[in-house]
Amino acid sequence: MRHSTLPATHPATGIFRPPYFWVTLGTCALVFLAAFESLAVTTIMPLVSRELNGASLYALAFAGPMATGVIGMVGAGNWSDRRGPAMPLYTSVALFVAGLLIAGTSVSMPMLVAGRLVQGLGGGALTVALYVLVARFFPGPLHPKIFAAFSAAWVIPSLVGPFAAGVVAQVFSWHWVFLGVVGLVIPALAMIAPVLRGTDAPGAADGLERAGRPKETVPPWALGRLAWAALAALAVLGLNLSADVRIPAFPAAAALLACAAVVLALVAVRPLVPAGTLTARRGLPSVILARGLASASFFGAEVYLPYLLIDRYAFPPTLAGLTLTGGALAWAGAAAVQGRLGARLPDLRAVQVGSLMVLAAVLLALATTALHWPAAVAIAGWVLAGGGMGLLYPRLSVMTLALSTKENEGFNSSAMSISDSLGGALSLATTGIVFAAFTTAVQSFAGVFAFTAAIGAAAAVVAPRVTARRTLPD
Repeated sequence: MRHSTLPATHPATGIFRPPYFWVTLGTCALVFLAAFESLAVTTIMPLVSRELNGASLYALAFAGPMATGVIGMVGAGNWSDRRGPAMPLYTSVALFVAGLLIAGTSVSMPMLVAGRLVQGLGGGALTVALYVLVARFFPGPLHPKIFAAFSAAWVIPSLVGPFAAGVVAQVFSWHWVFLGVVGLVIPALAMIAPVLRGTDAPGAADGLERAGRPKETVPPWALGRLAWAALAALAVLGLNLSADVRIPAFPAAAALLACAAVVLALVAVRPLVPAGTLTARRGLPSVILARGLASASFFGAEVYLPYLLIDRYAFPPTLAGLTLTGGALAWAGAAAVQGRLGARLPDLRAVQVGSLMVLAAVLLALATTALHWPAAVAIAGWVLAGGGMGLLYPRLSVMTLALSTKENEGFNSSAMSISDSLGGALSLATTGIVFAAFTTAVQSFAGVFAFTAAIGAAAAVVAPRVTARRTLPD
């Protein structure tokens, strides 16, 4: 039997103490680099598009990685359930690096988009493999802390990523925004490599016969789920591109295409998430749904907040961007607080309070727009939204793993990531259509915030269902 390097007998002392220190550092570094790359590309893409004469492919450079990421999430989840997270993690990092190299050496916009598609495939798989690694390596009491660290690793790049990318592009070249990350990914993976051998799935095919267990217990390759993931990815791409459809003889074409894409995405996502997710069944299905709704509400509104401040309140872009920095800092702070509180803050309470904070923030943005309130109201509200996400995001991750078995950790982790991606993608594409549907700027912004507030209200309604119904004592 293969020797396990898992720290099964070690106490849950802390994620930055032996034997967890290097794994914590390595996993957080990978999360940080993936987040940095996502935010940095947003800063340099106008320059890239102009230099490569690729305005027609500008939107696809963002939508493409999101779409292929869904396929990577499903593939990595299935592979992790069969064999453990080691090989999916190595493969996802290899794909991520390959995408960076292709994009960083691009001489045309189609080549850059191709690199972004490969990068998205690896990035989506990387997220799921890391979640499964957390489930296999860290004991349950440390899960709130490691997911709080993941939240901080994702939020911190929003403070430095855009500025750093701009400096690199200006002093050197935009190519190094992609290529520079490659040299940092390898050391991060090296920190994790020593423990990956001990994370093989108990039901992996190479160990079943030695353990005397039937080979049928190995989860099969879910080719059908991969096909559904590809269909969902196409729907996401279609929804993102539908906003640009303009047929003079058929003005409603964009709206109809968007509706068809949403329906197709929901049909395709059903096999990719636990049964009952779309109907908010209590327990794990509602955990997955709450994650998607929270993402849709928060990110759908966040994109338009700086736009509102620039367009309606004459803020300079740098000052408008600081609004998002406030939300990011609040997210990191709330994530750290919930991690320290651990079991003293019940999961249900964290999710309920967090979802209500996000809803309140979006409503404040709506009121600021519609009632011409001072911009400070919306800005303060977004700090509230960041705090809400910092509370609920890590806890939904914790609950997903707590409600999973070793046989379905990969599937459930991929379902959570898919809910994130599809929720945000569907919301962003739909808000683009809503924004374009009105004749005045005030109506457009109000329409966007009203739509995302409705999604936030749905998240608040689903939040109490993330746990099983409590039975009253006799």
